[in-house]
Amino acid sequence: QAQLTEYGGGSVQAGNSLTLSCVDSGNLFNRDGFGWFRQAPGKEREFVAAIGWTGRTNYADSMKDRVTISRDNAKNTVYLQMNSLTFEDTGVYYCASENRGPGSSRANLYDHWGQGTQVTVSS
Repeated sequence: QAQLTEYGGGSVQAGNSLTLSCVDSGNLFNRDGFGWFRQAPGKEREFVAAIGWTGRTNYADSMKDRVTISRDNAKNTVYLQMNSLTFEDTGVYYCASENRGPGSSRANLYDHWGQGTQVTVSS
């Protein structure tokens, strides 16, 4: 069973970059798809990016020019690199996994979720 832990959140100034990591302590990493979602204060959770178990990537239209999702199967880790951060990127970022997942943008398809990591962008 996947157990996901996010790392890399923190406070950053607008215009800078940040890379988040999601470590899966389960033993089925290679067969899972992963997604990154975020939730800003007072807003619903929204899709950011996903990577399927085959390596196929999927990005939210609003984010695709600024983020890159990748995975390292040897390290059981998924990364989310974010560039040119703005105040609107502030929120809690969650990693989620789906068995044999293709990298969906639909949160309800994911089986396991991490606790989230806070990203705060100051202008």
